[in-house]
Amino acid sequence: MGFKIREHTLQRVPYLLVAGDKEVAANLVSVRTRNGKDLGTMSPQAFVERLRIELESRGRRTLED
Repeated sequence: MGFKIREHTLQRVPYLLVAGDKEVAANLVSVRTRNGKDLGTMSPQAFVERLRIELESRGRRTLED
């Protein structure tokens, strides 16, 4: 899985959601930014809500803030 994370980080994907066995069992995803900053685990619904807020502000605010 580490190879896939590195490969997509190099492709400059804005957010990388990682769902390993532990996350799937708990219905969570680990969120990382394109800069490699780990935002921790959250529910998919919480990520969608944070992304919606970011989009409404037209990109002036990112999840890293």
